[in-house]
Formats: sequence, C-alpha cells, structure tokens
Amino acid sequence: MSNRMQLPVKLLKEGTDTSQGIPQIVSNINACQVIGEAIKTTLGPRGLDKMIIDQREKCHISNDGATILQLLDIVHPAAKTLVDIAKSQDAEIGDGTTSVTLLACEFMTAMKRYVEDGVHPQLIIRAIRKSSQLAVERINELCAKIGNEGNKRETLIKCAATAMSSKLIAANKEFFSNMVVDAVLSIEQDILPLEMIGIKKVPGGALEESRLIQGVAFKKTFSYAGFEMQEKVKTSPTIALLNVELELKAEKENAEVRVTNVNDYQAVVDAEWDILYEKLEAIHKSGADIVLSKLPIGDVATQYFADRNMFCAGRVPEIDLKRTMKACGGAIVSSTSNLNENQLGSCATFIEEKIGGERFNLFEGCPKAKTCTMILRGGAEQFLEETERSLHDAIMIVRRACKSDRVVAGGGAIEMELSKYLRDHSRTIKGKEQMLMNAYAKALEIIPQQLCDNAGFDSTHMLNKLRKAHAEGEIWAGVDVQKEGVSNNYEAFVW
Repeated sequence: MSNRMQLPVKLLKEGTDTSQGIPQIVSNINACQVIGEAIKTTLGPRGLDKMIIDQREKCHISNDGATILQLLDIVHPAAKTLVDIAKSQDAEIGDGTTSVTLLACEFMTAMKRYVEDGVHPQLIIRAIRKSSQLAVERINELCAKIGNEGNKRETLIKCAATAMSSKLIAANKEFFSNMVVDAVLSIEQDILPLEMIGIKKVPGGALEESRLIQGVAFKKTFSYAGFEMQEKVKTSPTIALLNVELELKAEKENAEVRVTNVNDYQAVVDAEWDILYEKLEAIHKSGADIVLSKLPIGDVATQYFADRNMFCAGRVPEIDLKRTMKACGGAIVSSTSNLNENQLGSCATFIEEKIGGERFNLFEGCPKAKTCTMILRGGAEQFLEETERSLHDAIMIVRRACKSDRVVAGGGAIEMELSKYLRDHSRTIKGKEQMLMNAYAKALEIIPQQLCDNAGFDSTHMLNKLRKAHAEGEIWAGVDVQKEGVSNNYEAFVW
C-alpha cells in the first residue's frame, strides 16, 4: 500500500458556494437588505421614482415596487423570493408592493443579530410566526367598517386616491379617482373581471384629456381603399365578429395548379373571386352593419362593404375582439356559411373618432357584459406606461374595497399601533421569544420611519412623537407628510 495522501473528493463544480449554517443565513439576509435599500426610497407620497434601463436599452420610469424589482435582473436566490413576494402582492392586491418588500427586509435585518449570536433559526421562526399571528388578530380587531349605504362611491374614491397619492399622477388624483371608480362600478359587481377594463394609451395631449368610454374602444386597424367611404357613425348597429380572411389570396401560394391553357388559369382566378363574393354576400345577407375580423379584410371586401353602407375593420387584436364579443353579445365565427342573427352582436352607438394622432373605433352602450375602456393621454411614453401601472393599482384597490369593506389607516398608523401592541405583549412572555418579538415590533416601525426619511423629516424625532401618541391611545396617529407632523390618518382619509 502506498501511503500517499488521498485526494479530496469533489462533488460540486468549481466555484460553487458551499457556505452553510450561520454565514449562509447572514449572506442571504445581506442580499435582501440590498434590495430593501434599492426600493425603500419609493415609498409614500414623497417617494422618488426610479429610472431603470434594461438590457434592450429601453428606459422605464416607475414607482411601483413590483415593476422595479422585475426590471432589476436579480440572480441571488434568496433575493429572488423578495421579488416573488412583490409579484404576488401585485397580482392579489395590486398596491402595497413596496411596503411588503420593505417589511420583509426589515424583519430579516432585525433577526440578523440574533442569528449571529447563535439563536437557533427554529426559535426565530416560531417567534416570527407567533408575532404575525398576533398582529393579524389585532388588525382584525382594529379595522373600521366603512358603510356601503349611500356614500359607497365617495368611500371608493377615497380608497383610489390613497392608492394614487404615492404615484406620478398624484397631482391629478381627483380626476383619476373618479374615473377609476366609474370604471370599476361599470363592470359586473359579483365577479369584477379585470379584463373587462381595457386601457389604451395615446401619446400627446394633457392628462386631463384622458377619458372613460362605457364600452369597447380600440385603435383603428390597418385599412384599404374604399375605407373612407364607409359611415363613421352608426346608431344601434348589428356587429358580425369573424375569424375569417376576406382577401383575395393568391392561390398559387397555397396550392400547386398545373394549367395548360389560359382558360384554365382564368377559371382558377374566377373561382377565387367567387369564393370571396360568396363570403361577402353571406355577411351582407345576415344583416350586419359592422364587420370585425381578427384576420385581414382586403381592398375588394372593403369596397364591397363601403358600397353597401357597412363598416369593417380587419386585423383587430384578439383581446379587443373578445371584449367586443363579451360586451355586445354574438359569437366569433370562423365561417360565413350560416351567419344568422343569433351570432351577431349589437350596441347602442358606434363611432370612429380621432383621439390625438390616432383614430379609435368606439362601441358604446353595450347590452351584454359591462365593460369600459380608459383612453389615457399624456406626454412621454414612459409617463403613459407609469400612469397605466398606477391606474392598475388603483383599480385593484377599488375592486378590493368593493369586495371587503374593512379599512385601516395608512401613513404608518397601523404599523405603529401593531408595534406598540406587540411590544406590550412581549413583556408578558418569558424566554428568548421575548427579545425576538420585541425586535419584530421594532421592525414594523420601518414604514413610518421611511415615510419620514423620504419626505426629508427628522425620522427619530417623528417616531418619538408617534410612539407617544400611540402610548396615549391614539390608534390612528400616523405621519402627516403635508404638515410635517402627526395627525389622525383615519380622518385624513389615508386608508
């Protein structure tokens, strides 16, 4: 036997991070702290927007936590979970994406020193679970029910305004809150389907020129000769929704035909015209006034419709076609052979209108499903995109408020109250959990603290004021960014 040293066994490829235990947990927490740093300045009405240039050199300006985190290309696995938290908050609630991420980071930061001191992770987790449970119970006790009688609309408008106050469009929040509430109230109340609120962006014009259409609207599609002769306004038209191509297709692309003389060739061409005219006649006979198709409608067809006083639009995006179907009734058919009244939709008015540089087809007064379309105007493209994201948040919040009528005050008020409650509770228990719960309670203060920091106030001073107010039993005392002080945020409608 040769007494050579045995070579070390290599299981993992070179450069693998093999740290385990405490150093690994600390490194995960550090990664999350970095994300917290990146996002925390966007919190609240005085929060700053972030400009991010992605790989394709496109510039995004956003204040929405989830959007920013998605645009940052994050590789660290622990940090990725934070992105997922923000995403699921965005999908479920719509707003508050920055707050959840920030709280998650702060809880980890608070626990970091205990991890370093060698407290077992299971103990920490148990304490955090207990604290969250207590906090949720406390929120349920505190939450105020808002009456749905009579002033439901005003209540919803206030909820929408709170969701918008930290966004780019805060200056126009009154205008947009009304618009958002109208939009949500105009869709079906039991399901509140989001896809029935369409948002279209038209660059140019002022924000106040944005408008809400009670119905479906989409951009005028690509059109051929003969289009200008079609009527642009119709009252109570019937609408045919097709998935049919009405265009002379050169058959030579689809089939190979061997012809020996000119007559044969002519027969092929004629057959093609016949097929097209057959389709067009079937549509005309069905009594449709407006023809919308997902596939192109060629120039022959356009002229044919124009001569018969019908309006047509081809290449309508599928999502718009589906919304039109849901709103106006009828069905999307893929053959014209047996078109009849049952498959046609209808609406009160159709109009083609110029909005900014674009022409839009508007279908209003739809009988079937409730649907509406917001047409946003505004300056730069990034600005419009951010407006759309802010409105999405507000729509989600109003939707949420329609379903559940319980609110708590924002502006750090609820966080401070929970913090006080948990701190008091921690004094009644023994063991390590006491310290951990206390740390959790302190971590909740990050929200009001960050609101102060973002507004440029002295956060230490403000937090002392807040702690005092809550100790004296003012449950809704929160940061007032306008007056730089402490105020009752429930009465100030920061919900």
